[in-house]
Amino acid sequence: MIKTSLLISTYNWKEALHLSLSSAFKQAVLPCEILVADDGSRDDTRRLIDGMREISPVPIVHVWHEDTGFRLAGIRNKAIAQASGDYIIQIDGDIVMKRYFISDHLDLAERGYFICGSRVRLSPRSTQRLLEKGSEIGRFQEFNINNLRSKIIRHYLADRYAKGNIMRLRGCNMSFWREDLIAINGYNEQFTSWGHEDAELAYRLFFSGIQKRYLKMGGVAYHLDHPFNSREKEREHFSIVEQLKEAKTSWVEDGIDKYLRVEN
Repeated sequence: MIKTSLLISTYNWKEALHLSLSSAFKQAVLPCEILVADDGSRDDTRRLIDGMREISPVPIVHVWHEDTGFRLAGIRNKAIAQASGDYIIQIDGDIVMKRYFISDHLDLAERGYFICGSRVRLSPRSTQRLLEKGSEIGRFQEFNINNLRSKIIRHYLADRYAKGNIMRLRGCNMSFWREDLIAINGYNEQFTSWGHEDAELAYRLFFSGIQKRYLKMGGVAYHLDHPFNSREKEREHFSIVEQLKEAKTSWVEDGIDKYLRVEN
């Protein structure tokens, strides 16, 4: 058995976080802990987490910092620094997982690889219905190939689907060995707005010798509909990724190590 930490990032949407946490409690294979990486939410999010601790089958660690703008990379680094698991499964707080989400990730987990999964993007109407009805998602069967599970096809596609395309990934559905993240100094905290921080991390993992594995026909996750985040720095972020691809480096200076020093 792999000791696994489930990392859920959130910001000021407690209703969605409630659904996400509820789906975590119902997993066929439970993580050893849930890390809520909170990018400066209001106090109502803390109260929700405190309440859900009382019914959670595993410990919930709430990692929070002050709201000074979009700092997703930083709060993920802080949470990963506190993780006790050897393996990190990462989702966003607007993701609702099907029962076998964690077990499907672990089915493909192997040293020398990180995993990227997909998601079913819900319509505004389906999102509203789900928020109103609670955490049950069995009835939400909108036609989408990402709804499907097959162990045989999952293993066949793992090292074939989108082979060579590092940019094809979803930061809301990824998993890694914690030591691999620490070896490249975690997320790059130069990213202070939406866009490409997950791709930049994936490239550095790749340049460090860690291969990408794609999770299809498994790891089913529903992405709640919401307005897009600001894209104001997307071009700047894309430029950082392009420079990294040219340099082929795996280490970043502004990363997780400062939090590890504090922890130690």
